[in-house]
Amino acid sequence: MAKPPTAKAVALRIELLEVIPLVWRRVLVPNHWTLASLHHYLQWVMGWTDSHAHEFEVGDGLVAPDWWIREAGSEEEVSRYRDERRVSVAAVVSEVGAHGEFEYRYDMGDGWQHRIVIESPPTSTASERRPPVCVAGENACPPEDVGGPHGYALFLDILGDRQHEQHEDMVRWIGGVFDPKGFDLNRINRDWTGAKRRRR
Repeated sequence: MAKPPTAKAVALRIELLEVIPLVWRRVLVPNHWTLASLHHYLQWVMGWTDSHAHEFEVGDGLVAPDWWIREAGSEEEVSRYRDERRVSVAAVVSEVGAHGEFEYRYDMGDGWQHRIVIESPPTSTASERRPPVCVAGENACPPEDVGGPHGYALFLDILGDRQHEQHEDMVRWIGGVFDPKGFDLNRINRDWTGAKRRRR
């Protein structure tokens, strides 16, 4: 009896725009995943908590959860959207090209924008682990509700200045230490596997 075809891995590089130091991740994800599944994984590897609205911009169109599409209101706006549960990663690769890019937006109030670049297929060594897997990255994700790129820059300035009048308040708000360079690749992969098992 023939084995079912193995899902192909797609390599993506995700960059959080307008943030210093640059926050980026390189991941391998299954091409049969929907953008809804990709959204949940991006939240995990970037370090967000999925507390706000999100959408993708692919080519000239938008892809989002159905509830967010309903919020769009006018028929003209709604017509620009596709339901993220019905758009696969493979379809996006086909649409934007093997080395194309698309955008992922999170928290429309804070305005976090991520550039997602489709990279060359992984080598056999890099793809030994079944996707999804994060294979590289740098720097910590900004805290939720920090105020977007501008608010994050101010947050880092205040944390770095013990004499600043808001320093103690900011330390309390973040719950102690925050390392903007903090990134633990092994923990991201280990904890994702554990969380996946708990959801079964």
